[in-house]
Amino acid sequence: MKGYASANGAATILNAVATWKGSAFGIGLKTTAEVELDNSGCVKGDVPGVDTRLIERCVELVLRRLGCTYGATVRTWSEIPVASGLKSSSTAANAAILATLDALDRDMDLIEAAKIGVTAARDVGVTITGALDDALASMLGGVVVTDNREMKLLKREYLSSDVLLLVPDRKLLSGDTDVRRSRLIAPLAEVAFDLAMRGDYERAMILNGFAYCGALGLSTEPLLKALEAGARGVSLSGTGPAYAALVGDKELNALEAAWSPLGGRVIRTKANNRCASKGRGI
Repeated sequence: MKGYASANGAATILNAVATWKGSAFGIGLKTTAEVELDNSGCVKGDVPGVDTRLIERCVELVLRRLGCTYGATVRTWSEIPVASGLKSSSTAANAAILATLDALDRDMDLIEAAKIGVTAARDVGVTITGALDDALASMLGGVVVTDNREMKLLKREYLSSDVLLLVPDRKLLSGDTDVRRSRLIAPLAEVAFDLAMRGDYERAMILNGFAYCGALGLSTEPLLKALEAGARGVSLSGTGPAYAALVGDKELNALEAAWSPLGGRVIRTKANNRCASKGRGI
């Protein structure tokens, strides 16, 4: 009894730490999962070098929700750099949840499935707000705006854009974020939220990027170089250290040339509008 699924990563428009209101959009980088059910009664992760508590908890919660007593082994493979702000945790959670449903030959509303991942993330302590915005951007694709405190999806729509990512070599865990300093910028985050609700995602990103870089002591140089190269929108993704920019085809080369000397990896991708999916066709 094996199940398979895939989900795409996401990048930030508005980080929810300051106000609990967030926005994110899907990107083309993908995580796949395999869940193999057994009669052990125990769920274990098999991903060398990675903390598997989150994906294990996701599988446990799905099995509990559906009244199943199976054990399971869960495995994931990912194109998404971990601890970079590109929603690797939310994406792995979504893939593990859908792979469990695939193994059980069961269906579930995608928003409800994503909320299981949010609960699991809170249970194992890898999130500050629950990251519903990240989970739904990964699960549904497109742009989402959410109220993470109320666990509500406020808005979703498609986004068509090339995306450039700058991923520095270091890693930053969401749980280590300075929440107190982040909440000092709440007035700016409220303005960015209003922009996002009006569909002005590019300016929301720019405001979010400069505000959170200031609060968290991260460099604004990638933001300035992106704007200089003609990016429509650019932001720190999550709590970093990655940056994400919305660019046109003509600006891709200029921004890649501007970002490459800063160190780390520069990744070309596109906005993703497809939902996460079950099955082997991944």
